[in-house]
Amino acid sequence: MDIAPLAVALGDPAGIGPEIVAKAWDARLQHDLAPFFAVGDQRSIEAVWSGPIRLISSPDEAMGCFSSALPLIQIHDTADIVPGQPDLAGARCALDSLELAAGLARSPIVGGLVTAPVAKSQLYAIGFTHPGQTEFVAERCGVSAANTVMLLAGPTLRAVPITTHVPLREVVNLVTVDLIVAKARATERGLIRNFGIERPRLAIAGFNPHAGESGSIGREEIELILPAIEILRAEGIDVTGPLAADTMFHARARAEYDCALCLYHDQALIPLKTLHFDEGVNMTLGLPIVRTAPDHGTAFGIAGTNQAHPGAMIAALKLAAEAARNRLLHA
Repeated sequence: MDIAPLAVALGDPAGIGPEIVAKAWDARLQHDLAPFFAVGDQRSIEAVWSGPIRLISSPDEAMGCFSSALPLIQIHDTADIVPGQPDLAGARCALDSLELAAGLARSPIVGGLVTAPVAKSQLYAIGFTHPGQTEFVAERCGVSAANTVMLLAGPTLRAVPITTHVPLREVVNLVTVDLIVAKARATERGLIRNFGIERPRLAIAGFNPHAGESGSIGREEIELILPAIEILRAEGIDVTGPLAADTMFHARARAEYDCALCLYHDQALIPLKTLHFDEGVNMTLGLPIVRTAPDHGTAFGIAGTNQAHPGAMIAALKLAAEAARNRLLHA
């Protein structure tokens, strides 16, 4: 099924975003990638790649030139671009690129949004007030960040951290029955809409070692997770748990569910990155648009050295295209 081209925000011009986007275009035939166009400064790509670039002024121009050049909507960085050396001008360029790409993604002439990595510290220095790109995109889409879900996806595992970038000591005070229920509902809807899974199977990890051992190693499973599971099952959602986190990520266990819901960041991210470090994708559920991102950072330390692996960007592009097609089928 044909979809509109994907918009790719290039991220920080001094990071590896421009390189992995260019390398993804190079690999477009090998991986059967749907057409996409970049949004950012042409110089950031030319600093790390010698391939063909075609400047466009509208997303619909991307379809005609994608086979022969990387389409690009130009966002000018006011300073010199040096890979591996971030600056505030680059942060402004990254933010402008993100804002334009997110806006375009709300139009029917764009199939979805893929975001390359940004440096939050640089963005904060220019007045960025959101925790990350996810919250920024949600706001631009008119959606409360509380109603979105961060899903991490690899070839053999999907995982949702119910809490994300917060200190571990705060997790126990943030997790509630209502939060678990809300994230599970959003996850189920997202799996249906974006992945075409008719009846998603959810598995909720325990909070404590061995899922609490019937209360002998903590009562969060009894007081929070089991009541949430009862509510979800009453609504017809297929959910199991709480499961001991140390035994739910091997191959046989993963075959029993479509998505693991985890109580805190590392409980979800460690298995995902262990299994699929070069293919991990961050997908935001709950938005009116498709949004994915490679699950890694700017990697300033290797920017400009031709060492950046495009696997996660390629996976993010493929997943965005898959989700866009599924949304057309389940509209």
